[in-house]
Amino acid sequence: MRAFTLLGASLILAGCGGVQIAPTPELPRALIEPIAAKVGLVVAEDMRNYTHTETRGGVQWVVQLGAGHQKLVNALLNAGFREVIEFASLDAARVADGLQAIFEPRVEQYSFATARDTGGDYVAATIRYRIGVHAADGQLVDTLTLTGYGNSLAGGMSSSAPIEMASRLAMRDAAAKFLTQFPQQPVAKALIRGEALVAKVGAAGAAALGSQVVDIAAVPIVKSRRRTTGGT
Repeated sequence: MRAFTLLGASLILAGCGGVQIAPTPELPRALIEPIAAKVGLVVAEDMRNYTHTETRGGVQWVVQLGAGHQKLVNALLNAGFREVIEFASLDAARVADGLQAIFEPRVEQYSFATARDTGGDYVAATIRYRIGVHAADGQLVDTLTLTGYGNSLAGGMSSSAPIEMASRLAMRDAAAKFLTQFPQQPVAKALIRGEALVAKVGAAGAAALGSQVVDIAAVPIVKSRRRTTGGT
């Protein structure tokens, strides 16, 4: 019956021309003390329009993450810092006056697991972010990576709504990790002291640092456990 239901859902989605979702995070007010620093936020055009597309089980999935990403990083930095100015490019940010640092968050990887992938009980989503932390002149100072995870109970004949929910929860998870762990980083401690960040490597070193390959965590798939009676 479960296999029939999942097959039926796939056929319905395929017949409707695929699935399109646009997860937008819903973040509670962060109960933290913002760092007294003026920073720049770069959300480049490719990030404002970021879309993940793949075909899964004969169904095309289109996950539009750009608007959600922009809302997320704006909320993050405005919660974490006293003053945040958004720019469309790093070139525009580095000619601005008075910045102590420039942040350039990017979606590095997005993946999801449908109810069919997990055995029918839940769906899950993973979003991997890479945040370039630059000095005011645009030189790379550090690179931060974090991964947000989210899951939601599978319901009905379609996985689209639960996966959208799981994606929103993944964004929220990433936000919580950044806000709680960033103040412990060396670059954060410099900003807390009121310093402007300064790159400690040359241009070649910064380029190499920015192009490092990092391992990407896949969506954790946990097989459902069926309850049994009359035994241990």
